[in-house]
Amino acid sequence: MNWLLLVIAGLFEVGFATCLGKAREATGSTAFWWMAGFFLCLTISMSLLYKATQTLPIGTAYAVWTGIGAFGTVLIGIFVFKEPVHFWRLFFLFTLIASIIGLKFVSA
Repeated sequence: MNWLLLVIAGLFEVGFATCLGKAREATGSTAFWWMAGFFLCLTISMSLLYKATQTLPIGTAYAVWTGIGAFGTVLIGIFVFKEPVHFWRLFFLFTLIASIIGLKFVSA
């Protein structure tokens, strides 16, 4: 169950990074609402991370959480913010995923 909470926490990390990027592009009340989304996602993400670390090793949980966030944020950057895509970027993105899966299998 705590692995599921950790994955959801990582997805909310992607959410707060996305909101931060959108707030940077916005002005006025739109920027305010993106920042509100940022703080909401941040709160949920941190709360779920805290809950997951009640039974999972902190080092593993934090690495998986940041890995999910990094992977998802790179994908959002590519598809939403039109960031460049090239071989090496995708190569290292997939090595990150392999490392996350590896941590899951070697953790109790």
